[in-house]
Amino acid sequence: MQCNFCDKKATVFLTQLVDGEMKKMCLCEECAEEKGVTDPAGFSLGDSLMEEGVPFGDGPVAVSADDGEPCPVCGFTLKKFQQVGRLGCSECYQAFSDEISKRLKGMHKGTIHRGRVPEGLVEAHARQQRLDKLRNQLDEAIASENYEEAAGLRDEIQEIETTVAAQV
Repeated sequence: MQCNFCDKKATVFLTQLVDGEMKKMCLCEECAEEKGVTDPAGFSLGDSLMEEGVPFGDGPVAVSADDGEPCPVCGFTLKKFQQVGRLGCSECYQAFSDEISKRLKGMHKGTIHRGRVPEGLVEAHARQQRLDKLRNQLDEAIASENYEEAAGLRDEIQEIETTVAAQV
């Protein structure tokens, strides 16, 4: 997509509701910054997921008894996540996965990305979907003891993986 102002490749997509009418705008990085559309701080994942927000903070994590179960690695809690808008470490995603998934499902129609794929990744995405489907079929064939079909599926999977390895 092209920028509405200068015809460069658009990287910022803005949708606004103005007087009950939805308006869409495509902007390149420069025009978005010039128009004041970009937010240097980005959006707060905590605000989005926890529906409440306080400005980001970089202080140490203080855990109180009513903060809930903390992350076993960094001590971060869901309450602290809600306050600062980011998680404490990579393990927090696992520690709070149930709550994060529940909130994402409430915000979206599930937790699987169903949107557009960048141009360069369309082929790889389709190949990965094909491999996933073949692996599921392979598991089903093995479970039903249909070993001839399983061998054919295994060979097809190996062929695709070999082709990918040769391209890299």
